[in-house]
Amino acid sequence: MTLQDPCRAEVPGLHVLVLPGWQNSGPTHWQSRWEALYGDVRVEQSDWMRPLRGDWMMRLEEAIADLEAREPAPQVALVAHSLGCHLVAAWAAHSRRTARVRAALLVASPDVERDEVRAALHSFIPLVRQPLPFPSLAVISGDDAYCDPAHARAMAADWGARTLDAGARGHLNSDSGLGDWPEGRVLLAELLRN
Repeated sequence: MTLQDPCRAEVPGLHVLVLPGWQNSGPTHWQSRWEALYGDVRVEQSDWMRPLRGDWMMRLEEAIADLEAREPAPQVALVAHSLGCHLVAAWAAHSRRTARVRAALLVASPDVERDEVRAALHSFIPLVRQPLPFPSLAVISGDDAYCDPAHARAMAADWGARTLDAGARGHLNSDSGLGDWPEGRVLLAELLRN
């Protein structure tokens, strides 16, 4: 790690698991930059192009089980982008390991029921709409091409997540010009503090 991490200052020994969305996050995406800067760990999926909800849930479950095998009570923060947000909701509705999660940052949740993505993301339908059993914050862009802001707020409300309007920032990805997105790291640290 090359930078002082405000999240690990809040929770020493914290494990930050990065959950990219459909097609993964490339090298200039803020999630990839956080891995390089802070030592976060990406939960690798076996197929980023044809996502299957059950497979993705199993990989997240395995990642947390691996942490439990190494230490008695690991503390985890989930950092999800796009389809990764739906992974968090689906996993939390079925896992017995949710007590390990201190908080979840949910960034740019997409509308997986839209006609143009429904075929590719069919296994994530129907949406899981149960409240999350840990604190969460949904960061929403006002001009996200993959989700109307009103729909994004409705999903966040179903999940019991607080919302933050990030302004007109697209899909909050590499094309949004976020760079290392230090503001996002501060948001996660504040979420961990509560």
